[in-house]
Amino acid sequence: MFWVLLLLLAWAVAGTACTRLCLAAVRTAAFDADAGRGHDLTLYEAAFLSGGPARVADLTLVSMARERRLLLAHTGWATVVDPSGRDEMERSVIGAIGPEGQSRIAPVRSAAADADAVRSLGEGLVRAGLAVPDAAARTTVASGVRQVRAAAVAVFALGVAALLLPAPTDMPRDLVAVWFALPFTLTLSCLGIARVEVHPYSRWASPAGQRLLGTLHRRVNRTVDDHALLTSVAVRGIRAVGEPELRAAFAHRDQPPRE
Repeated sequence: MFWVLLLLLAWAVAGTACTRLCLAAVRTAAFDADAGRGHDLTLYEAAFLSGGPARVADLTLVSMARERRLLLAHTGWATVVDPSGRDEMERSVIGAIGPEGQSRIAPVRSAAADADAVRSLGEGLVRAGLAVPDAAARTTVASGVRQVRAAAVAVFALGVAALLLPAPTDMPRDLVAVWFALPFTLTLSCLGIARVEVHPYSRWASPAGQRLLGTLHRRVNRTVDDHALLTSVAVRGIRAVGEPELRAAFAHRDQPPRE
């Protein structure tokens, strides 16, 4: 009857993950529905709510590159053209590149994302009720969904292991499969409900922040100027960049620096 122990483990895994997802959904719904009302997102704020500090760094790099104040080579190197940043974000990027005026994009992006300016931006969005606090990052709906997905895989694996057990059992294998199908169905149902009720899942934006991002997204689709392009980068990331050379520059950002 070893399969019973596996079944109990499957129920424990599925029940724990689904409970955490439900609690995360309740906490998410508890955010003030009026938060951010009348607030117009800046591009930096939109970038943070869409992709966190790294997205803010990417947006700053792309913005400076399009204004020819920063050169981003397709080989993955950044070169300063105008050393006077127009705001704290740009000054953080220039400072991350260093006094030589040239550096690879990867360390620049990482340093800019960790800068005080980005941290202050995030804290302001949290105070406005538009961003999820760092302390709650592990209990967001997105995190809960990932846990339930992992639980579904674990339950399926436990079910397969129970069916492949060589030890004889009085329980028919098809009935064993039915018992394991119950916790597996629970995880799938929980994921389906979460997708209908609380999708899209966000690591950074609160429900109020997601509503503002939705408004901004619809506004982007109606315009085609430079500001719209930068807004697309803020909301969608580097994949929104149309220039092949600029996309190639960011494609090198995770490669180790050359000797």
